[in-house]
Amino acid sequence: MSEEAQRVFDAIDALEEIADPSERAKALGEVLKALPGRNKALKEARQKAVAELMARPNASLRSVGAELNISFSTVQDIMKGYSGSGSKRPKNAEG
Repeated sequence: MSEEAQRVFDAIDALEEIADPSERAKALGEVLKALPGRNKALKEARQKAVAELMARPNASLRSVGAELNISFSTVQDIMKGYSGSGSKRPKNAEG
């Protein structure tokens, strides 16, 4: 895990260590309330970063996937803006 990502998780873990239960509950509630919006922003930032990687000369789904330690199909999904299970993806018109 990158150092930056670890710091985020350390900060979340620190919330659980707040001694006063009222302050702990408030702090956790604030984070939980903000997370859905932050998740969307994080997904968009990741999609932009992957698009930058794909724009490099000779980049391919497989080469970017190997660099990020994810499958080429996951790179493709990120590029298309998909996340979560395949059940929420648009169905093909073929069939």
